Amino acid sequence: MKRVFPIFTFLWLIASTTNLSANEQVKLTIEEQRVEKAQQAMPMLKDYFDWSAFKNNWSKVSNLAIAQRAMNQLGDELWQYSKQQAQLGKIVDDRPLYWTRLAIHSFIKSTPVSFTQTELKILVEAFEKSSRGYSDMGYVKKTDKRIFLTGFDPFLLDRNLKQSNPSGLAALLLDGKVIEYQGVIEGVKQTITAEINTVMVPVRYSDFDQGEIESLLAPFYALNSVDLISTLSMGRSDFDLEHFPGLRRSATAPDNVNVYTGANKTNPLIPSLLSAPLIGDEFVLFSLPYQAMMKAKGSYKINDNRGVTILVSDKAEDITANSLSELTDKVSVQGGGGGYLSNEISYRSIVLRNRLGSTIPTGHIHTPRISGFDVETNRKIIAQIEAMLVQALAEI
Repeated sequence: MKRVFPIFTFLWLIASTTNLSANEQVKLTIEEQRVEKAQQAMPMLKDYFDWSAFKNNWSKVSNLAIAQRAMNQLGDELWQYSKQQAQLGKIVDDRPLYWTRLAIHSFIKSTPVSFTQTELKILVEAFEKSSRGYSDMGYVKKTDKRIFLTGFDPFLLDRNLKQSNPSGLAALLLDGKVIEYQGVIEGVKQTITAEINTVMVPVRYSDFDQGEIESLLAPFYALNSVDLISTLSMGRSDFDLEHFPGLRRSATAPDNVNVYTGANKTNPLIPSLLSAPLIGDEFVLFSLPYQAMMKAKGSYKINDNRGVTILVSDKAEDITANSLSELTDKVSVQGGGGGYLSNEISYRSIVLRNRLGSTIPTGHIHTPRISGFDVETNRKIIAQIEAMLVQALAEI
């Protein structure tokens, strides 16, 4: 489907007609350097989203404010288009959004324009945020409850360039959806509705260290403006509701720009928040209505995962905790969600909730793992996520 961007007619008319000096090109990240190979491996990526109008007019733009407006609009168009394709059943796939975003990054960084490197970073960031749904977080439907979800980009792409992430696809399919619970609550037959809002977050340590998650979620917690917040990511063989997220990173896997933290299970490291160590207890407790959510029917088992890993005499030891008090004075190696960003997004969200005195139920859902891309498996996973959220409405 072809897309038309009226803003670029406007840009062309008011852009400077003088010759622009070429900026010093910004170096492409490892993530952006994978785009060409990805397009060769998945040819459908090249024709997924028509942004030719942007390409043709971009070098003519010299006003930063106009450029930022264009980047915001292009990002939002990409997000809306990707949601539409998924929700209409046309392209039910999270990967084209991810790779198209990176292709646009690469174009912006590689095309000579009059902007400085600092300005280019601002423009790329504007596009990055809007293409992840950050400009589309308003609740517009009349419902009893509001739910906010975060999904993740595909990851570990040097192992499998065609990897999908069910949590990211869930973000596309569930954004704007209204779900309904019908049942008996405290002896009374009730119908409860909820609007779901979603975003998709990057798999990059630096974004987390710079406060991406805190900036995203703080307004919700400060105002108690939603009724449930759940972070989602791809995990193990079944669904896991992660009871005890942990403070430290211990995964040896790189992020999507091939950054390694140097952490491992015998050397778990505390992440950063704005250049300072992240402050918080070694373990925290989630507050999702897990008993209700575990009633959701579907193809997979739903586990209340209370397993964590602690450091004992410089060795990692796996334990199962029945309460948060059992983890007092223990050093975290892995929370229930592991030692990677899945665990960390859950930990950061819960710590922020607690510090802001919020009452919003918060926690992490780990989805079953898929290899590459599997339409049928993704469908089953996302249907069961929705069923869990429906069941949660009875208790939030």
